[in-house]
Amino acid sequence: MTSAEPLPPAQPRGREVKASVLAAFQLVEDARYLGTDRRSRHGRRRALAERTVAYRKLARDLRVS
Repeated sequence: MTSAEPLPPAQPRGREVKASVLAAFQLVEDARYLGTDRRSRHGRRRALAERTVAYRKLARDLRVS
C-alpha cells in the first residue's frame, strides 16, 4: 500500500459493541435503582440481588456466544 491510497474505514469489533450495550444497560439500571423510587432496605437488597443474577446470566450468555 502506498501513502496515496486511502485507509480502509475502521470497523468496530463485536466485543466493543457488546461492551457498549452492557454499559448502556447498566446506566439504565443504575438510574432506575437510584431514581426517586424509595424502597425499604429489604427491597433494595432484593433488587440488588436480582440485578446481580441478571448480570451474571448475561455475562454467561455472552461468553457462550
